[in-house]
Amino acid sequence: MGLLANAIRLMRPGDWVKNIFVLPAIIFSESLREPNAILHTAAAFCAFCLLSSGFYALNDVADAASDRTHPIKRNRPVASGVISSNQALIIAALCATSGIAIGLLVNKYLVVILISYGLLQACYNVFLKHILFVDVVTIAIGFGLRSAAGAAAIKVQMSIWLLACVFFLCLYLGFVKRLCDISSAKKDSNSAWIPRAGYDSLIELNWLLGVSAVLAVVAYLMYALSEHARDLFGVSSIGFALLTPLVLIVIHRFYRGANTGTSDNPLSVLRQDKTVIASIILFIVGIIVTLYVQPVQSILETLFVAGVD
Repeated sequence: MGLLANAIRLMRPGDWVKNIFVLPAIIFSESLREPNAILHTAAAFCAFCLLSSGFYALNDVADAASDRTHPIKRNRPVASGVISSNQALIIAALCATSGIAIGLLVNKYLVVILISYGLLQACYNVFLKHILFVDVVTIAIGFGLRSAAGAAAIKVQMSIWLLACVFFLCLYLGFVKRLCDISSAKKDSNSAWIPRAGYDSLIELNWLLGVSAVLAVVAYLMYALSEHARDLFGVSSIGFALLTPLVLIVIHRFYRGANTGTSDNPLSVLRQDKTVIASIILFIVGIIVTLYVQPVQSILETLFVAGVD
């Protein structure tokens, strides 16, 4: 495999799907029909892909020694030696500066969020990733910044409820990632890998997973049934609540996939679990149909009692 192919692998394009959290703003602001909003959202998505890739490369350099003791992480480009630390640092700098440059083409608000994300990731790579629980909270905040970036790119206000939903969902996914790491390491009896933040108790980790999963589902359901959502979306908010079973299915399947130990990355579930793929597609389609298709809104108005004004 050549340098270019390994450089692309270092950038982890498979992880770019995480940046879909830039998209809720354009969907929930009902701006999908506006070409400028689509263009600016796409630019914000690309900016976060490049900026996050820069920090993936930095993270691989910092964790190379530890990664070599893990049965899956040892195949990463820097840990396996196919890319040197210096090469990885150059790639990181190019990705990060390119991401900021794209932000400058959109607006100053997006640039502020991109820089804030960069500072957060710098703190994470230096010391926060070594502190139990704080490491995952930092990751979840990073996803919250992605959602804020989507709103900033199209200059709309962001709902604190939506931000809470993103934060708790990503808190849960962060703990799923920790479970993936531990499960895959335990499958290899020769592995000397040790969790860097001290996640050495599966009981504690499962408790954290349970709490964060409940908070994610409750935050979503409270948002869907809130007066705030009813004021913004009218009867469509009832449609959001009706999609809750799909949220539960996805949350369970991510947990189940993490327990198999076949990957150190929960995103592998997106590629391998057809139930998750179908549930996510149905959820996205359900949200869009509920927001944009008038006959569906009429059906909801007929079937359900409206909230008290």
